[in-house]
Amino acid sequence: MEVVDLADGHLSSYLNCLEDWSDEMREAGNHKTRWYETMRDRGLRVLLALDDERRAVGMIQYLPIEQSIADGHGVYMVLCIWVHGYRQGVGKHQGHGIGSALLAAAERDARQLGAKGLAAWGVTLPLWMRASWFKKHGYQTADRIAGRELVWKPFTADAQAPKWIAPGPVPEATDGQVTMTAFLSGWCPAMNVVHERAKRVAEELGPPVVFVSIDTTEPAAMRQHGQSDDVFLDGKRLQRGAPPSYDKIKKRASKRVRRLQRG
Repeated sequence: MEVVDLADGHLSSYLNCLEDWSDEMREAGNHKTRWYETMRDRGLRVLLALDDERRAVGMIQYLPIEQSIADGHGVYMVLCIWVHGYRQGVGKHQGHGIGSALLAAAERDARQLGAKGLAAWGVTLPLWMRASWFKKHGYQTADRIAGRELVWKPFTADAQAPKWIAPGPVPEATDGQVTMTAFLSGWCPAMNVVHERAKRVAEELGPPVVFVSIDTTEPAAMRQHGQSDDVFLDGKRLQRGAPPSYDKIKKRASKRVRRLQRG
């Protein structure tokens, strides 16, 4: 296994989170491509782990925290670290230290770039991007909100701990219509899939369903709305875990329409 910088030959694999084989990834649209083309000129760094056949089996992406969902200065922020864990495609590669190697390589790279530390987000539940995994690698809690921890590892004595951006208000239901409000930065294909599925549902159902998409690619927009990527149906969050299917979203939206029609 070798850790390398992202190159053109692996760009498609990276944009699909190493899951080129996945039909679900094809639902994500071109949002990550748009985000990548914007952020690569703003300090985005991507490292890949390659196996002996030069296939990408792991990835980590990080960027200056000023461009992220957290407030801070002089540190980099890990948005995603992922080692392929499915039988399809390149097969399962988790549990062999690849994630640890990617994180260590990112730390070395961030130090060379002059960063004062490296931050990451993690969930408290035993799922993907576990906060406890980062803590085993020397990270400490900087901030916590709604089941998500912001962890970090300072590199210098004068490094200042980052904080989550202030959460914004949940979109409210609008009288006389069913509203789907989608905040989208584009960096996460899983959230892009939810965005696209919700949009399709709204288009199929038609009035009184209204789809509102809010671009949060720019840090100023994230801070204005207190959101990065999320989809709400009449003020209720659509996703709690894995991306909900198109049928599940349609079922929930149709239920709201029937309730509205009954008055």
